[in-house]
Formats: sequence, structure tokens, C-alpha cells
Amino acid sequence: MQTRLNRAQPYVLAIFRIVVGLLFACHGAASLFGVLGGAMGGGSIPAGTWPGWYAAVIQLVGGSLVALGLGTRAAALISSGSMAYAYFKVHQPGALLPLENGGEPSAMFSWVFLLIVFTGPGALALERLFTSRAPEPRDQDRAPEQNSPVAV
Repeated sequence: MQTRLNRAQPYVLAIFRIVVGLLFACHGAASLFGVLGGAMGGGSIPAGTWPGWYAAVIQLVGGSLVALGLGTRAAALISSGSMAYAYFKVHQPGALLPLENGGEPSAMFSWVFLLIVFTGPGALALERLFTSRAPEPRDQDRAPEQNSPVAV
């Protein structure tokens, strides 16, 4: 069973990345264009407003890039930092815990994007079309001295 789960891991990571990226991009689209309910109950954020408009651009662009799997790690890192900034500057001064200060989405997105920075895009990423890597040799194809984790 564990072998099947391990084989499915890159695809599950890809689905996770796509869903999170789309949800994040929807937040940005709502804030920038007033769609999907708009920003804070309706409407859009005026262009150039600090920090809301810039955060919305990061959400739309970063979420789209993560969902597509293009520049995934860089986009996820910037998105994670944006949400950490949002949490500590906007939500945390109101109360200590995210449940009390309304910062749960910011905290969750920050940690989720940080996870994506370290796990990478998984399978089904468009950046795989633009990078060509030679397949790594399998362990049984290597010489026995290369299989040993300890150098002698």
C-alpha cells in the first residue's frame, strides 16, 4: 500500500498545488476586478493602494503561476511572504490568535505556500515543458560503489 501511495505523491502534490493556486488567484481577482463577491463585501481595491492592491496583484499573479506550475517555487515564496506580511501587519495587532483576529486565511496560505516552496510543483507542472533534464540513473544501474551512502 505504501508503494502505491508513494507513486501517487507527485500527482497529489500537483492537485494540491493547482487547488491552492486557483483559490489564491480568485482572492486576487476578487480584489482587483470586483468579481466573485469583490473585495471586502463588494467592489474592487483602487489601483496603487498600499498594501491591498499590491497584495491582490501578488495573489492573482502568484496564484496563477503556482496553479500552472510555472516558476512555482519563486511564486510560492513571494506569495508566502505576502501572506505572512498580511498576517503580522493587518491581523495580528487585533489579537494574538488567528481565530480571534480573522487571520486564518492569511496564516494558512502563508504556511501552505511555504510548504510548496520545499516540495516543488509535483507532476503536471508546465515548467517541466521548459526544462529538460536527463533522467537520473536508477540505483540498480549504478556501480555498487555508487550505491553506498558512505564514501570509502
